Amino acid sequence: MNKFASKILSSTLALSLAGGGIALACENGQKSYIEAGEATFGGIPKVEGSKNFEHLKEVAAVPLKEMKGKPATTADVYAYKGYAYLGTHRGQMTNEGVRIFDMKDPANPKEVAVLANDIPGTWQEKVIVQSVSTPSFKGDLAAVSVQRVDKERYGYEGETSENGGVVLYDVTNPKEPKKLGFWKTPSNLPTGTHEHWLTKQNNKVLLLATNYQAHRYKENGVDVHDFSIVDVTDPSKPKELSNWDPTEVGGDFNGDYQYEDETGAQRTAFLHSVITDETGKYAYLSYWDLGTIILNIEDPANPKFVGRTKFERDVQGAAHSAALAHGGNILIETREVFNPDPHDPGFERGWGYVRVYDIKDKSNPVLLSTFRTLNSMVQIKAGERKPGTYTVHDPKVRGNTLYLSHYSDGIRMVDLTNPSNPVEVGSYVSDKANVWGVFVDRNYILASDMGQGLKVLQKKADQNVSKLNMQSNLFN
Repeated sequence: MNKFASKILSSTLALSLAGGGIALACENGQKSYIEAGEATFGGIPKVEGSKNFEHLKEVAAVPLKEMKGKPATTADVYAYKGYAYLGTHRGQMTNEGVRIFDMKDPANPKEVAVLANDIPGTWQEKVIVQSVSTPSFKGDLAAVSVQRVDKERYGYEGETSENGGVVLYDVTNPKEPKKLGFWKTPSNLPTGTHEHWLTKQNNKVLLLATNYQAHRYKENGVDVHDFSIVDVTDPSKPKELSNWDPTEVGGDFNGDYQYEDETGAQRTAFLHSVITDETGKYAYLSYWDLGTIILNIEDPANPKFVGRTKFERDVQGAAHSAALAHGGNILIETREVFNPDPHDPGFERGWGYVRVYDIKDKSNPVLLSTFRTLNSMVQIKAGERKPGTYTVHDPKVRGNTLYLSHYSDGIRMVDLTNPSNPVEVGSYVSDKANVWGVFVDRNYILASDMGQGLKVLQKKADQNVSKLNMQSNLFN
C-alpha cells in the first residue's frame, strides 16, 4: 500500500509469540487468534511519516501502578484541559478504575488520581469529560462506563455489583474527583454499559449509553434494548428519556441478536458504541452487522431512524466505532474483525478495516472508499496463524487527519483531504504493540497500549516548548 505499511509488514513477519496474557477489547463472540498466555507483536519501535508526522517520537511510556498486587490492562484514553484519563479493562478482574494523569510535562505524565474503582466486579474502559453549565451543576463532568463481570462466563468468584451503567463524577479539580450520580442498567442484565457519549442539546446534557447486548438476554427476562438516552442535566439525578427499538430499521431485521440478512448471510446485531455530531441533533450507533445507524435525536424522548450503512455479502459486518469528518458530511466506520479466516466461505478473508461514507444525505450513506493497512490485507491460508492482531479499532479525526488505533499495527495517521482516496501519512508501532485507544490533544498524541500503559508521542522539536505553546494543537 505504501512504504510505511510495507516496512512494518517485513519486520512483523519475523517475530514470534511470547508469554503475557492480553485481553481483547470486545466480547462479541468472534474467535480471536490471541489465546490466553500470549502477547501480540507489531513491528519496529519508531514513528514513520510525512508532513506533520516526520518529527514525532515516543516521549513517554507509563505502565499503570498496580493497585491490588496484579497488573492492570489499559483500555480507552481521553484527554481534557491538560489531563489524560485512562480506562482499564477486565484484565485481572480487580476493578482498576480510571487513572488520571497530569500532562503538564508530556514526557513525564504524573498519575494524580483514580476514580470509579469502588464498584466490585466491574471494569471501566470508557471515559468522556465535558464542561457543563446548568442550574444543577457547573464544572467538568466525567462519565465512566461500568461493565459487570459475568461470573459464569469468566469464572469470577469475587464480589460483584448488582448493576452496570454509567457513573458520573465532578472532575473540575481532576486531582480530587467527586462522585455525583450513577445511572444503572437493569440488575438482570449481566453486562452493563460498554461505551457511551456525552452531548449538549439546548439546555440539556444528554448521556447516550449502550446497554451492551441487552436484547440478546431477552429470553433471560431482560426487557430493554441496547440504546438508551439519559438526561444528566442534574448529574446527581440521571433520568432515562428513551430506550430505542432497533426493529425500526425495517427490512429483514426482526430484532434478534442473530438474524439472516437479505443476502442470506448470518449476521449478529448489537450496539457497540455511539457518538453524536457537534449539534447533538444526530446520533451514530455502531450496531455491528446492522452497520452504522443514524438517528435523529432532536427529541431525545423519541429518537427517529434516518438511515444506516450496509455491508456487501462478502463483507463481515462488525461496525465497531464511528467518527465524523468534513463538517459532519463524511462518516468513518471502523470494523473490528478479530477472525481473519472466517467460517463463512462467502466472507472475504482478512482483518477489519475502515470504510468511508458520504452522508450528506443521511438517509442514504454512500460508500466512497476503504482504508486498509498492509497487515490487515494479508490473505492468510485457512487455519494459518500469524503473530499479532491487525484489525482496526477506534477512529479519531482532527482537521483532515484520521487517527486509528490498530492493535498490533499501532497508530495509523491517514490524510482524508480527499475522502475518496485516503492516504496514510504516518504510523507509530512499538515492539509488542497492542494499541486500544488514540487521542490527540494540544501538541501530543496519546495512545493506550493494553499491555504497556499510557504512551505519549510528541514532535522532537517540541520537547522544550513553553506552557503557552502547549496550548496549540499541532496536528490539525
